[in-house]
Amino acid sequence: MEKLTDKLFTNRYVEDTGHAHVEIGNQDVCRDRCTGKYCNYFCPAGVYEWDEDKQQNIVSFGNCVECGACAIGCPYDNIICFTPRGGFGVQFKNG
Repeated sequence: MEKLTDKLFTNRYVEDTGHAHVEIGNQDVCRDRCTGKYCNYFCPAGVYEWDEDKQQNIVSFGNCVECGACAIGCPYDNIICFTPRGGFGVQFKNG
C-alpha cells in the first residue's frame, strides 16, 4: 500500500503569482493564544508547521490539496483561505 506522502508527491501545484490562497491572518494569535497549534495536526497535507525559533507558523501553500479543513479547523478563525483562480492551485495526477 502506498503511503500518503507518496500519493501527495504525485500532485502538482500551479502557483498564481503573488497570490497565496492560504495564509495565517495574524501570527500573534498563533503565538499568544493558540496553545495546541491545531493546524499543524488537522491539515492532511502538512501545510502548516510551527517554527519554534521564529515563533510563527510557516505556511507551505504549495502542499495544499484544497480540502477545506483549514476553513473550519482553526478555533480562532485565523486562517485565511480561498479557492485559487481557475487553472491555478492543485492539479491531481489521478483525478
